[in-house]
Amino acid sequence: MMRAAFAFASAQLRTTYCLVRNDGDAGRIWHNLRLANLRKHALMSQNDIRSARRPDPDAPMVAIADYVVDAAIDSQEALDTARYVLLDSLACAMLAMAFPECTKHLGPIVPGAVLPGGARVPGTGFELDPAQAAFAIGTQIRWLDFNDTWLAAEWGHPSDNLGTILALGDYLARRAQREGRSPVTVADVLRYAVKAHEIQGVYALKNSFNRVGLDHVILVRLASTAVATHMLGGGKDAIVAAVSHSWIDNGALRTYRHAPNTGPRKSWAAGDACRRAVIHALNAVDKGVVGYPSALSAQTWGFYDVAFGGKPFDFERGFGSYVMENVLFKISYPAEFHAQTAVEAAMRLHPLVKDRLDSIERIEIETQEAGARIIDKTGPLANYADRDHCIQYMVAVPLIFGRLGADDYGDAVAADARIDALRNKMVVRENPAFTRDYFDPDKRFIGNSVQVLFKDGSSTERVVVDYPIGHRKRRAEGIPVLMRKFENALRGHLPQSRVSRILELCADPRRLDATPLNQFMDLFAR
Repeated sequence: MMRAAFAFASAQLRTTYCLVRNDGDAGRIWHNLRLANLRKHALMSQNDIRSARRPDPDAPMVAIADYVVDAAIDSQEALDTARYVLLDSLACAMLAMAFPECTKHLGPIVPGAVLPGGARVPGTGFELDPAQAAFAIGTQIRWLDFNDTWLAAEWGHPSDNLGTILALGDYLARRAQREGRSPVTVADVLRYAVKAHEIQGVYALKNSFNRVGLDHVILVRLASTAVATHMLGGGKDAIVAAVSHSWIDNGALRTYRHAPNTGPRKSWAAGDACRRAVIHALNAVDKGVVGYPSALSAQTWGFYDVAFGGKPFDFERGFGSYVMENVLFKISYPAEFHAQTAVEAAMRLHPLVKDRLDSIERIEIETQEAGARIIDKTGPLANYADRDHCIQYMVAVPLIFGRLGADDYGDAVAADARIDALRNKMVVRENPAFTRDYFDPDKRFIGNSVQVLFKDGSSTERVVVDYPIGHRKRRAEGIPVLMRKFENALRGHLPQSRVSRILELCADPRRLDATPLNQFMDLFAR
C-alpha cells in the first residue's frame, strides 16, 4: 500500500514537473503537485528509520533530470534573452578585472597548477581545469553585484551558472576540437543557460532558503550540477546522482551577507558553488559515484528535516523558459537589486536636492518587505560589501553626486561625511503594496519610493519607480543600455582591435550562435 501510494505521488510529480508549458489547467496541476509532494513526504517520514531498503529517488531530483534531458527550448524570446545574458555576464567579468580583490582569486588554486588546453578565464591568460575555471568565471561575473537577478521568495543571480557552463563548455569544446569532433557552440551555451536559469528560478519562486539562514547560491550549485552533468554526457540517472550530492552538501550560511559580518565572500560564493557543481558532475559521469535517492526526504537525515524545517519544497509552475524570459538585468547601477528602483528615484531627485543638502530634514524611503529586511542598515559600513547592500548608502550617493558606480562603494567616496549625514536622516519602511506587487507573478515589480523633506516645511514629490530599466516590461529601453555596458566594459580591458571583432560577431546572432565556444572564449583572453 505504502509503495503504491509513493509511486502514485512520484508519478504525479514527474508528470507535473516536466511540463514545459502552462495551460489553463495550471492551477489544478500545481494544486495536485503540492498535494502529491506533501503525501510523498508524509509517506517517507513513516518509513522505519532502521530500514536499509533503498527508496525510489526523490521526485524533485527526478524532475530536474527529466527537464534537463528531455525539454526542448523553443522559445525564441528565451534564447534571445539568453544571448543578452551571456554578453551582460561577460561585461561584468571584464568590469571586475579592475579590482585587485577580485583578480587575486582568478588563477590556479595553488601556484603553477594550470592546465594547458583546459578552460580559459576571460580577461586573463589562465588556462585551468574546468572546476577551478568555473570558480574563477563565477567570481568574475558576480564580483560587482552587477549581473542579472531573480527575485521571489528566494532571490539570486541565475547568470552565476555561466561560471560552470562557460568553463566546462570551453574545456569540452577544446577537447572535442583536438579529437576531431564537433565542439560545443554558443547556441549550446544559450540552451543550457535557459535550463539553469529555469531550475534556479522556479525553485526560488516559492521556497525561501534565506529564511532558514541558507544562502541563495545553494540553487546555483543545484542548477549548475544538473546541466554540467548533462554537458559531460550524463543521462538521467547520473543527473539524479549528482543532484543528490548537491543537496547533501547542504548550503552556505548567509553570515557573510549581513551585518555585522558583511564581507567579500558574497562576491565569490557563487564561484564556489560553480566549482562544486563541476566536481559533482565529474564524479557522477567519470567516476560513477553512488547517488542518494532520498537526499531530500530521508527522515532525520535528509535535507528537508535537517535544513528546511521538515517541509517539502513547494512549486508555482513547471519547468519551461519562464525565468529567462522574465529575468531582471542590472544595467545602470551595480547595486543590490531590491534597491535598484530606489536608486532611479534618487537620481531623479538629484537636481532638486543637490544644492539643498544642508536643508534636508528627513528622507523617506518605502520599499518591499525583502528590501526592508536585508538592506536597511544603520551604523558604520566597514567595506564595499557592506555599502552595496545598504539602501541608505545607495540612495545617498546619487542624491549627492547624481551617479552610482562601482567606485562609489570604495573607501575614498565613503569618506565623504555628507553620505553618513544623509543616511542618518533616512527613514526606511515597508510598503505592503510594493510587497504584494513583488510577489505577483504577472507583475514581479521591485518598487521603491523616495521623498525628501526640508527644514522649511517644503518637500520634493514622492518619486515612485515600480520596476527598473532591466525589467522585462522595459526591454526595448534596456537592451541598448545593456549593449553600451557591454561595449564599455570590453573597451576598458581588451585591445581595441579585439573589441571590434567581438562587437562585429555579436551583432550577427546567427553567426554568434554557430561559433564554437572555444573560439568565442579565445576572443576574451589576454
